[in-house]
Amino acid sequence: MLHLRRCNLPRLLSSPAASPIPFPVHRLISAAAPSISPNPSFAVEDYLVGTCGLTRAQALKASIKLSRLKSPSRPDAVLTFLADLGLSGADVATAVAKDPQLLCTSVEKMLAPNVVGLTGIGLSHTEIARLVSLVPFSFRYRSIVSNLPYYLPLFGSFENLLHVLKCNSNLLGTSVDKFVKPNVAFLRKCGISAWDITKLCKTATWLLTINPERLPVIVACAEGLGVPRGSLMFRHALHAVTFLTEEKIVAQLEYLKNLFRWSHAHVRIAISKHPLILGRSKESLQSRSEFLLSEVGLEPAYIAHLPALICYSLEGRLKPRFYVMKFLKENGLLDRERSYYSAVAVTEKVFVEKYISPYNEAAPYLTEDYATTCRGEVPPRFIFASTKGGL
Repeated sequence: MLHLRRCNLPRLLSSPAASPIPFPVHRLISAAAPSISPNPSFAVEDYLVGTCGLTRAQALKASIKLSRLKSPSRPDAVLTFLADLGLSGADVATAVAKDPQLLCTSVEKMLAPNVVGLTGIGLSHTEIARLVSLVPFSFRYRSIVSNLPYYLPLFGSFENLLHVLKCNSNLLGTSVDKFVKPNVAFLRKCGISAWDITKLCKTATWLLTINPERLPVIVACAEGLGVPRGSLMFRHALHAVTFLTEEKIVAQLEYLKNLFRWSHAHVRIAISKHPLILGRSKESLQSRSEFLLSEVGLEPAYIAHLPALICYSLEGRLKPRFYVMKFLKENGLLDRERSYYSAVAVTEKVFVEKYISPYNEAAPYLTEDYATTCRGEVPPRFIFASTKGGL
């Protein structure tokens, strides 16, 4: 296998998706490259483009990390190994672009043993290939084999693990005993269930890998916002305050208070119900405040008790649905009184079923006008003599 000509490698790697084929340990080991001898004509950047499928820009960036590579022997062995494992040419290009040093990894000493170890804990070659494509740098260390048996039951499935790795690609390289286990134990002590930890890790994986001494501080900060441990919103509060200093939190609370004309009690209510508004940018908050208070005419207390309104898309949801409701009310088409929040909170499918479809005959252009508004334009039929406080 090692005697494949280099010109065959691009063809081998460009196959749509080599189906994972089971191969014994001795074949894995046979992919190891012989001792590397300098090749004066070898150009790393050209090799990355011509053989690995990287763009010229990617190759230029990657070649900096491969300055000591003087021969294609080991990279050829790695590429052959990855192709045999089932990675397509696109997968290989992605992996190499993420971690160019993968090409310098020993097949015999690291890649093959890791694949054998992962197969031993129940992963298929297809699953291993997906891991290589997503977190190639983890395959340069033996810790991937020792760490995965802990993470798979923690996250509940291989698909959940992949989702978490997309958010925190360093997870598999973090010490489980030093960081992850202590943090998971503390979160469970706080009343967060294993299922909630899994959901938390999909958006705030760093809570598992931070210094365990910092986690109690974050928990205390979340509780200080009026979100008790064990509540449904507690994991969102942890997410919201993880990277915020006490000074920044105080400043954001004051900004919210002034912007939405809230009392201190209103701020606490809003944060306890939807802690993630702490992470919204000032520009985002400003635009929603102007629209909800001035144009829709909502009371500050109403927004404080339904703070999810602040996190919905302004152009994609808040404005289009307001204009539809306003149109229906102005034309006497609403069959009963409905709150603005009830229209905003439902899914797109339900909104269309309740507020668009029933009026196709009475308002034949409503579907078109709604679609136009979702694109950021306000059609003439949605321009009223007074749009202020219409619901």
